Amino acid sequence: MRENLRAINDPRLSCEERISSLKNYYDCSLSKKTGNGEINNHIHTIYSFSPYTPAMAALKAYEAGLEAAGSVDHDSIAAASEMLDACAVLGIGGCVGFEARVSFKKDRDGNPSPFASKKINNPDSEGLAYMTVQGIPRQSIKKAAEFLAPIREERLKRSKAMTVSANVLLREAGLQEIDFDRDVYGISQFAKGGEITERHLLAAAAEKIIIKYGKGQDLTDALKQKMGITVDPKIASLLRDSENPHYLYDLLGVLKTGLLPRVFIQPDENECISAIKAAEFALSIGAIPSYAYLGDIEESVTGDKKAEKFEDDFIEELFDLISAFGFKAVTYMPPRNTLKQLLNVQRLCDQNNFMEISGVDINSSRQSFNCREVSRKEFRHLIDTTWALIAHEKLSGVDARYGLFSFNNPIAALDLKERLASYAEFGKKFDLFNPDESAEKAAVEIDKGNY
Repeated sequence: MRENLRAINDPRLSCEERISSLKNYYDCSLSKKTGNGEINNHIHTIYSFSPYTPAMAALKAYEAGLEAAGSVDHDSIAAASEMLDACAVLGIGGCVGFEARVSFKKDRDGNPSPFASKKINNPDSEGLAYMTVQGIPRQSIKKAAEFLAPIREERLKRSKAMTVSANVLLREAGLQEIDFDRDVYGISQFAKGGEITERHLLAAAAEKIIIKYGKGQDLTDALKQKMGITVDPKIASLLRDSENPHYLYDLLGVLKTGLLPRVFIQPDENECISAIKAAEFALSIGAIPSYAYLGDIEESVTGDKKAEKFEDDFIEELFDLISAFGFKAVTYMPPRNTLKQLLNVQRLCDQNNFMEISGVDINSSRQSFNCREVSRKEFRHLIDTTWALIAHEKLSGVDARYGLFSFNNPIAALDLKERLASYAEFGKKFDLFNPDESAEKAAVEIDKGNY
């Protein structure tokens, strides 16, 4: 069975081969787990930057006891079909989407927005923000890929230019230079619809540092002496351990704060399109445009973000704007913020009629797939909204009019809370090994008024 396990996470294999290996592994090695009620709708895969193929991400979620899992990659929907198929093999809920940086610099009239020169939820840029497009029905995956293709091409150009700048610093430090085609493009899944992110560039730089200094004290000394990068004592202790199984990801965290700002090139609005246009596209394919709340950071949970202020000082005005832009949801991560911050987000979601979507971005082997915070009374409703999201995605696959936010939905007259509750019940009753078939039956019940 080890052969199947290796194949499940082999990026060189086709999606079909990985799913076949997952089926064999499940049939021969796994007994049906009792879920712990947890969910995660924001798992990154190899199609952005992650140690996991979609099939392995689903398996890791299953092994952690999650009852539902969703893939969300940067500027890419390439993981979607495999993620849905893998979740169906394992009998857990599956949903898919993508994450993108979009421009908040202009309002609907083309005038500068109040946030054109503010950091919103993006530590690297003013006037640009992260959003997710969630609950993409299977028949819209191709359209999403076509929408993202020019964005990926623009980011590819910028990644090449940043590599040139990184090579100047590596050369000055006496390190090998990065060959973009081999060391950056070559470790990505760009050719298969994936994205090249800053982490791919940092991984290439990390490889050059390890080649020169090995893993250990010499490396941490060289970061300071040769590159002017100070390493936090806690992380330094991890990097001194040559047997650390998460070594690359720990080093990436250091380079993200110590190297990336020196080579980063601001994206333009060809890469980061208007938030209005992105929201309109999401709705046109039956998906849900969602603002990704970050919130002021006092201490970074992931270790790769500095303490900094973001939306909290102007969040009410921001929520008014994203409502005007056509956003229908807000996604947030319960482990990343204080209870006070998230209760305020919940209050504003209620005022603005936004769906709440939860998920913790997984992009490192060090991260746990569990999110125990969703079991707290303040966040337990996020489990129900996940099942509503799954039902929305599958029902929209039957017919676009069954989308949660479709004006043609037979239950459109119900308020959002009632629609979410109804769809959550449908999602929970789905046969998760055959969710599409369950959705067809649910659509019949909706038409009969049984909701």
